[in-house]
Amino acid sequence: MMAQYLLETQGLGISFGGLKAVENVSLKIKKNQIYGLIGPNGAGKTTVFNLLTCVYKSTTGKFLLDGVEMKNLSPDRINQKGIARTFQNIRLFNNMTVVRNVMVALQNRPEYKCSILDSVLRLPRHFRVEKEMRAKAKELLRIFGLEEDRNNLACNLPYGKQRKLEIARALATSPKLLLLDEPAAGMNPQETEDLARTIRLIRDQFDMTVLLIEHDMSFVAELCDEITVLNFGTVLAEGDTQTVLQDPEVIRAYIGG
Repeated sequence: MMAQYLLETQGLGISFGGLKAVENVSLKIKKNQIYGLIGPNGAGKTTVFNLLTCVYKSTTGKFLLDGVEMKNLSPDRINQKGIARTFQNIRLFNNMTVVRNVMVALQNRPEYKCSILDSVLRLPRHFRVEKEMRAKAKELLRIFGLEEDRNNLACNLPYGKQRKLEIARALATSPKLLLLDEPAAGMNPQETEDLARTIRLIRDQFDMTVLLIEHDMSFVAELCDEITVLNFGTVLAEGDTQTVLQDPEVIRAYIGG
């Protein structure tokens, strides 16, 4: 029986030394949705991402991916189960080429595994897998318009392209759920519009579900099917994007009063 929701969190929360950073967060995200998690600075949005990727272990509640509870797993196992993320502050291997950044992520997939013996002795399987990984990496880079930059160092890319490379690297792990932490931060209007098109393409072409944190409300309004608003670590509002963004309590949380 298929799960009704790709991601479901039930009363998810965490405390640090008695301080409740996130409390009773319950999300229900359907397959193929682009879902927004918004709220003022310090509302607990990135903490939720850290809980979903098991960087933090929840104090209360639980979460399920495709109906299966994700429990007592390490971040790398969570990635293998189907959750990948990007970060608020871009984290690339700056001194690697663009294509190598993506190939590193591909190594987490079983079809590209090589034994230590294959690699050390440079056996035929090592070269075959290397060739297959490079071809796959180029395919992903093509989607993001980065194929021509594949041999450049990641640190030499302009900011907008670095953001795209980080998303391409996350996609290389073949996730079911892609978590994007402020993907449009620091982008100009043209880059933001281009990113919105790319996220829709990812959703459609890869049969992907996307959960994103974002402060650009026009970007959220254009892109997200539904949103949840956090304030002081708890859910303030949730539901249809346009309806929630017009909620007086949500507006008050952002602008005060």
